[in-house]
Amino acid sequence: MMPDSRTGYFVGTAAGAALSAMLLAPTLSAAAQAYPERPVRIVVNVTAGGGVDTTARVVAQHLYSVFDQPFIVDNRTGAGGAIGIELVAKAAPDGHTLLICSSGIVTNAAYRQVNYDPIRDFQPVSNLTTTPYIVVVTPSLPVKSIKDLIALAKTKPGGVSYATSGVGSITHLGASLLPILSGTRMLSVPYKGVADAYPAVAKGDVNWMIGAAISSLPFIKAGHLRALAVTSPQRSKALPDLPTVAESGLPGYEVVGWFGMFAPAGTPLALVEKLSAEAKRGLQRPEFARRAEAEATEILGSSPQELARVVKAELGIWRKVVSTAGIKP
Repeated sequence: MMPDSRTGYFVGTAAGAALSAMLLAPTLSAAAQAYPERPVRIVVNVTAGGGVDTTARVVAQHLYSVFDQPFIVDNRTGAGGAIGIELVAKAAPDGHTLLICSSGIVTNAAYRQVNYDPIRDFQPVSNLTTTPYIVVVTPSLPVKSIKDLIALAKTKPGGVSYATSGVGSITHLGASLLPILSGTRMLSVPYKGVADAYPAVAKGDVNWMIGAAISSLPFIKAGHLRALAVTSPQRSKALPDLPTVAESGLPGYEVVGWFGMFAPAGTPLALVEKLSAEAKRGLQRPEFARRAEAEATEILGSSPQELARVVKAELGIWRKVVSTAGIKP
């Protein structure tokens, strides 16, 4: 028990924490009400035109309409996306510099040395959207399900191969998780990106891969690839007939891509929660919702706490995958 310098009363740990929160609440509320004092920069760590960038611009447009200050999307690319992420990690925690990025903020930190910590250096704002990946195989491969793929791999240790679109990417780590959980040995074949990986699987140079719905569906519909399952914990609303990997013979397997919004660590929680709520509202625009549905993307708009749990959990999972699979930068 210690006297509180502002009140003179003696307070215990729990009571002191509650009293401190009550005393600080007006300050934080005032800070949120005065925000923003100038244009806000939303850093996007990839080039313009892709899914992350499109999502960021929808959010930015809505925030501008709410706060009556420009929210400017700033594409800062390089170093596998790390440059933009590091820029926000070092920014002032006043809400005037934000980050919208993919789950690469976690996978990058899991497999190689980066100049940021996805937990320590950021205040999560909202998990904006999530999307499953699809396990696809070359049509000539004699498998029709995940069970078949695992059975084939067990009869041919190291003889079944999977393509990855970049070392350390979510498709690489997610695909590497499958042989780990199934107790099989498969060969990882890296490509520079999906533009090279899909044709390689379609031709049979490599046996299988996981890919985002938006990029894999055209190959599936054209008959160049066969879809086995989605990687999400539940079936996709856009692909209801496609089973999940977990229900197809590999319980516990779960890989999803997501786009999240972050602020520098230390940003006032009242401001963060206001930004979180408004970002969710902005994503409900009909034109964006229609596009998301067509791309098998689910709009979330989660709370800051929910995104924090996702980051912590996935960082632990992917670090274990990197270690077990021996993945090196």
